[in-house]
Order: sequence, then C-alpha cells, then structure tokens
Amino acid sequence: MSGGSVLWYLNRATGLVSLVLMTLTIVLGVLVQRQRRLPGLPRFGVVGLHRNVALLSAVLLLAHVATAVADGYVSIGLWDTLLPFVSGYRPFWVGLGTVAIDLLLVVVVTSLLRARIPARLWRAVHWTSYGLWPLALAHGIGTGTDLGSGWPLALAGACAVAVAVAVTAAVAGRLRTRPALDRAPAALAATTTALSAGRPAAVLRNR
Repeated sequence: MSGGSVLWYLNRATGLVSLVLMTLTIVLGVLVQRQRRLPGLPRFGVVGLHRNVALLSAVLLLAHVATAVADGYVSIGLWDTLLPFVSGYRPFWVGLGTVAIDLLLVVVVTSLLRARIPARLWRAVHWTSYGLWPLALAHGIGTGTDLGSGWPLALAGACAVAVAVAVTAAVAGRLRTRPALDRAPAALAATTTALSAGRPAAVLRNR
C-alpha cells in the first residue's frame, strides 16, 4: 500500500469517526444541559464524558485536516483549512468544512477560557456548536463518495436521527423552563409589594 493510499484511508476514516464523535458530543451536551445521568455514571461523570468526547472529536478533526493537506491526490492547502471557500478543489464543499473547523476552534478556545470570560458569552458561543454537525455532514457528502451509499450512509442516517432527537429535546426543555423564568420577576415584585404593605401573611399563603 502506497503512502498516498494510507493518507486517503486515514482521511476518510478520521472524517467518519469525527462525525460520530460530534454526534455523541451533541447528545451528551443535551444530557448535561438537562442535568440527566447515564447508567453507572454520576452527574459530574456525564459532564466529564461530554468534555473528553468533544476534545477527542477535535483531535480527530485536526487529523482529518492534516491528512487532507498532506495527501497530494487533491490540491488542498493549509490556508484552505482556515479560510473558507478559497480552495481550488470543490471550494464550496471544502469551505463548509473550513467553517466547521473555525467554529470548533472558537468553541474549544472559549471552553478552555470559560473561567475567565462572561458566562453569557461562553453560552452564546457554545450554542454555535450545534451548527458544526450539519456543516460537517454537508462537507462529507459534497467532497467525497463515502456517505453516498452502503454502511457509511446508514451510519450518517443514524447520526442524523440522534442529533434531531437531541436538538428537539434541548429546544423543548428550554421552552418548558421559559414560562417559569418569565414568572419569577412578577412573583418577586408581588412579594415585595405585600411585604412593603405589611401583609406577610398574604405572602405565606401565596407560597
């Protein structure tokens, strides 16, 4: 087996495994957000698993990029992996992968600096990670033939179902908690008014 063939297989393998790990990262992220547990793991164990899978996904994605640049079969330069839509080879589809890489780098850096940046900023950046998956899937379909048929297509379909279920659960969870958060300021104002009017008994009855 030639060196070019090894790089070709490594590029495809790391791309597929990275897609699976991204899917698992999203599912675990939803479990963390909803404070759910996995059998045999404490709640903090789910958080640690989510973090480690996300980092492993980033490592696999970087390996995917490195093998794509090193493989001379197609012309993809280093700058093509950082600047979207400038590649000489299928610029649109490669550009989608580049955008996914840029988003991943921002998410990883802000996660590492989470203790030093505002929580609202970190949360806003972290939500962009949901865009990584469709970008990666579209990139895989547009730049190669692996996801077009056979077991890779079935694997991508299973990942799509898992992501759809996870995202739906995340959105539904936020919609269910939103009314309670919206009622909190009104309840606080009513309690303050009752106390200022000298009606502590009314406050106790409302509770």
